[in-house]
Amino acid sequence: MLDLELSEEQRLLKDSADRFVARDYAFESRREAVAGEDGFRREVWRRFASLGWLGVGLPEDFGGSGGARETAVLMESLGRGLVVEPYLACVVMAAKAVALAGADAQKEELLGGVVSGDLLLSLAYAEPRSRYDPAHVETRAEAAGDAWVLNGRKGLVLNGDTADRFVVSARAAGGVADEDGVALFVVDAGADGVHARGYPTNDGGRAAEVSLENVAVAADALLGGDSTGGARVVAEVVDRAAAAVCAESLGLMAALNDLTVDYAKTREQFGQPIGKFQALQHRMVDMFVALEESRSLTAVYMADVDSAEAAERQLAVSAMKAQCDKAGRAVGQEAIQLHGGIAMTDDYIASHYFKRLSAIHRLFGDIDWHLERYARLAL
Repeated sequence: MLDLELSEEQRLLKDSADRFVARDYAFESRREAVAGEDGFRREVWRRFASLGWLGVGLPEDFGGSGGARETAVLMESLGRGLVVEPYLACVVMAAKAVALAGADAQKEELLGGVVSGDLLLSLAYAEPRSRYDPAHVETRAEAAGDAWVLNGRKGLVLNGDTADRFVVSARAAGGVADEDGVALFVVDAGADGVHARGYPTNDGGRAAEVSLENVAVAADALLGGDSTGGARVVAEVVDRAAAAVCAESLGLMAALNDLTVDYAKTREQFGQPIGKFQALQHRMVDMFVALEESRSLTAVYMADVDSAEAAERQLAVSAMKAQCDKAGRAVGQEAIQLHGGIAMTDDYIASHYFKRLSAIHRLFGDIDWHLERYARLAL
């Protein structure tokens, strides 16, 4: 669990997610989903909608519920199950961008479709040379009468090959790295000039490279009618996504710890279970301590993710991300070493937990990037 002081609603959310993972998300069925055309199962996504999970973290006025803490509770359970359905890409990122920047009519249409499970969104913000800077936008948006024309390339668009629509950041004014002058547009994935090249990622997920060539969009595609503040919206969304994968990593680490302890009780060497060797016991204790340190820090800082102050949110997110990435690397490496060769095989689930932890380490800022930001903000 994320916090000993969960509210009744948070406890119910956690229990329902844990039951789903334990009963209905077997490792073999996940592998079949990953190998499928979409990389996930549409029927599972519809079940997420029926359970109300696709509204977690979104405004109540548009069918949502809760905030960063509720998102974290759900993400921890999804991490334990290695769930590949695009909750992070669609709800935490793209739908949240609409919630933060959209006009009421846009929110009603788009968020309503997401919450019902009928609409898949993806946030196309990262570019080949942007690294972790959401304000580095080379994609251009040029006004053409009452419409806009978009040209550019977006990289690592999570679940971009299955999205119905993209939320695209494009520069309407200013220089490439200026914070002002970035707009957010809703673009149909099937529009003329939109090309998405999908590919599998190392952790079992999906992503896409998206190119926009003279893509014409109507004036109402501009989120909130604001052509200047999109970079700040994307920065907040990315922070929220970073906090969400921190919670996911707690579930991943907890599952790896349980797997390792169980394996140590059954794997025998020199006539006894390897779990009886004191040196290995100490290493498993270190894994447990790394997890609990991350859990405690995440529980403390998660409330600040919903803060109205950008600096307070950024400080909290960087603290969580640096700690969880460090712990995730330690737990993952120890789990692989204590399991031995079996942990390197694709047929054993431990390798998939390790791959996901490794991917999270690079998502939304690595350890060095977050430590540098934390030091800058703290000083």
